[in-house]
Amino acid sequence: QVQLVESGGGLVQPGGSLRLSCAASGSIFSINAMGWYRQATGKQRELVATISLGGSTNYAASVKGRFTISTDNAKNTAYLQMNGLKPEDTAVYYCSMRLLRVGAVRWDDFWGQGTQVTVSS
Repeated sequence: QVQLVESGGGLVQPGGSLRLSCAASGSIFSINAMGWYRQATGKQRELVATISLGGSTNYAASVKGRFTISTDNAKNTAYLQMNGLKPEDTAVYYCSMRLLRVGAVRWDDFWGQGTQVTVSS
């Protein structure tokens, strides 16, 4: 069984910063990619940032230059440093990992339960 647990969400004023963490645990053989997504009320889930095993990153245009995705591969953990937060960044943030479980023959995508980020004065 594999579990992804996010943390670090909360309420922050516009212009502030937050750092989200996502730790994966369980029978993990390897992780190929990690990513952060968000879903605002009444909207579809959208990509925020992804990072591959090789370190290649991809960001949504709306967060480029403000958000930074990083990983600690030894800890199976992904981070999202969010600076210059805006009210439109308010959403539930989900992490996702494409990983290979021990004994499995294919890569599967796993999701965390989400963490609320609210940007408001």
